[in-house]
Amino acid sequence: MNALTVNLKSLIEMTDEQFFQLCQNNRELRFERNANGELIIMPPTGGETGNRNGRITQQLMNWTDADGTGIAFDSSTCFKLLNGADRSPDASWIKLERWDALTDEEKQKFPPICPDFVIELLSPSDSLKTTQEKMKEYIDNGVRLGILINRKSRQVEIYRQGKEVEVLDSPATVSGEDVLKGFVLNLGMIW
Repeated sequence: MNALTVNLKSLIEMTDEQFFQLCQNNRELRFERNANGELIIMPPTGGETGNRNGRITQQLMNWTDADGTGIAFDSSTCFKLLNGADRSPDASWIKLERWDALTDEEKQKFPPICPDFVIELLSPSDSLKTTQEKMKEYIDNGVRLGILINRKSRQVEIYRQGKEVEVLDSPATVSGEDVLKGFVLNLGMIW
């Protein structure tokens, strides 16, 4: 099953609070919203993708705990981006000072902040083109470093502010570069 995009503008222009409530009332579903306000219903992942997403998040969380300069999030966290989109990267990280600048209420709901770092793992139901567009949207909204992992082609696309996308073939690891100094994502358990 592919993600389903629904244009609800003719029925109702959903406020941020209504979108938050929709997500809370339907916890078994995963929603995103694009910058046009269209509702995107994300299909659940299969076992292999779920396991690999978990391993990615585990590596990021372990590094974050040891490093202490930021806070990491899993795929269930939805962020309100500057362009109005509500997005949930598979794994993400925000510098602690930026996170601490949010109010308690902003932290409880969908934080109005763009992560500094995101990872997307292409699942069999994901469109490569759509996910690449989402990565560009992250960069346009302030992500400093983004990693798109395509298990099928064994390629990793690296997205950076102000630079062309770099494509790596079958790398064993990928670095967090200057955004997450010292973080190395081991792709051996992801491939």
